[in-house]
Amino acid sequence: MKGPVWISEIPAKSPANGPLTGLSFALKDNIDYAGVPTTAGCPAFAYTPMISAPIVDALEAAGAKAIGKTNLDQFATGLVGVRSPYGACASVFNSEYISGGSSSGSAVAVASGQVDFALGTDTAGSGRVPAAFNNIVGLKPTKGLLSTKGVVPACASLDCVSIFTRDILTARRVFGAVVKRNATPAWANGPFRFGVPPAQDLQFFGDDAAAALFDASIARLEAAGGQRVEFDYTPFRETAELLYAGPWVAERYAAVGGFIEGHRDDVHPVVRDIILGAKKYSAADSFEAMYKLEALRGVTAKVWAVVDLLLLPTTGTTYKIAEVIADPVKLNTNLGFYTNFVNLLDLAALSIPAGFRPNGLPFGVSLIAQAHTDWALLDLAARLEEVRLTVVGAHLSGQPLNKQLTERGARLIKTCKTAKEYRLFALANTTPPKPGLVREPGFDGPGIEVEVWSMPTQNLGGFLALIPQPLGLGTLKLDDGSGALGFICEPAGLVGATEITNLGGWRKYLSSRA
Repeated sequence: MKGPVWISEIPAKSPANGPLTGLSFALKDNIDYAGVPTTAGCPAFAYTPMISAPIVDALEAAGAKAIGKTNLDQFATGLVGVRSPYGACASVFNSEYISGGSSSGSAVAVASGQVDFALGTDTAGSGRVPAAFNNIVGLKPTKGLLSTKGVVPACASLDCVSIFTRDILTARRVFGAVVKRNATPAWANGPFRFGVPPAQDLQFFGDDAAAALFDASIARLEAAGGQRVEFDYTPFRETAELLYAGPWVAERYAAVGGFIEGHRDDVHPVVRDIILGAKKYSAADSFEAMYKLEALRGVTAKVWAVVDLLLLPTTGTTYKIAEVIADPVKLNTNLGFYTNFVNLLDLAALSIPAGFRPNGLPFGVSLIAQAHTDWALLDLAARLEEVRLTVVGAHLSGQPLNKQLTERGARLIKTCKTAKEYRLFALANTTPPKPGLVREPGFDGPGIEVEVWSMPTQNLGGFLALIPQPLGLGTLKLDDGSGALGFICEPAGLVGATEITNLGGWRKYLSSRA
């Protein structure tokens, strides 16, 4: 451990056996670990807790191994990753650019491969912005879903513990070890409506490459079965603007203001000025801001009647470290343009990688939905990260080759039919017996029963190597009009084959032979 990423090392101990056995993790140094100092990015503030935060205990009980505590914007105040006496963290892709904050060290520890996952915290976007700047996944759960006990508060009413991973599969594994899966809405694994602001409401701060990548992300969701719906971003933006006005910045003062008053020279000047600036707000200001928030909550609630989730840039742009140091408040504010409203409105959010700019810097987008849709967001993101495979014969559930899917982490999404233009044949001389699916434009058949599975993209190559001729993979059209990768048969493979289209599927054919 070295450099500005790490603040302290956690003594090694034998991990428990559980669903996270074999995984290592780091935790942001505003989260308690028993016997290890918590500094919140301020050495003068340090204390040594006797017990760990409950979320840490839960992860260790599940088999994960804690490695160390990571750097942060001091007192979790900032989205930039440069407000720390331990040094500024940089993006793993370019040392001149910021890593994002306040959970800077946690994101970099994951992106650089030093740990499998890490804990951060998120009040204004700190569990999402660093993910976007380091091309990793940042899960900001519903408020209260992960306990914030043992966490140095920034805004106690808004704070969330967040999770960083390099991929959705690991995020699902970690989240599933500490949060029981709930019933997910149909849109998680089926057609969905996603909200996008109209062009005039989007702000990329001159970053044309980010704008192009966001357009590509819209197309990506549409290809995955999503319907784009434009919505008025204005009330969300107005909500975001409330975060550093009135009761919420005053809540930061309530958390650490007394300490800062007595240790002005020990606190980063930008952090000090932001938190002590809360003293200018009156109790009346606080109530007025809360009334405005409730009014905006009512307006924004109407959006959920027409969309299932929002698709937004995680940030509109990124900045060099030197630029942020020269203009710390304005540029930090720009980074919160799409993130600051989320906890105020008690929403769930997931930042995922969305490509690279021509200069090599990554771009991220956020999927945002109503409270307690955390699993739905993870499921939808898995569809974007995973490849969907449509199987028609020996790979169906319960059939001899189904294990080739399950051994590669594939999961069943649904059972449905192809479009009517497909014929099905029982191929000759195959072991185990296999069918061949052939498209015939204009054919009006019954549609063929298929299963749609989702497999991690990185496992697809090994699966392809197992497919024998005359079979291959191509794009199939399903009965709902969507396209999906699936098994097709070369015409040469139909020599000696028996057509079984009228039976409507492989299972009925096997039953007819029993």
